Amino acid sequence: MENVSYNKLQIMEEEFKNFLRSKKISPKLLKEAEKDLFEEWLILFSAVNPKSFVMQKLYLINDIRRKYHLDKENSTTLNEA
Repeated sequence: MENVSYNKLQIMEEEFKNFLRSKKISPKLLKEAEKDLFEEWLILFSAVNPKSFVMQKLYLINDIRRKYHLDKENSTTLNEA
């Protein structure tokens, strides 16, 4: 039974990460820098419709995008290689 819950959590987290990428936010950088915020948003995202999530977090999403833009993740990965 725990496996089913764990799998659902993994699926929900992957959907949330895809949502963040669609908003040009690096899920990797966000989770590394602000784990509590990432988990708080994940819980809310899993409880509401994505459009409702955006309406509730619109201004915060813009600030987070500036801090953890998807391009920064790509440039960090290139610099490490």
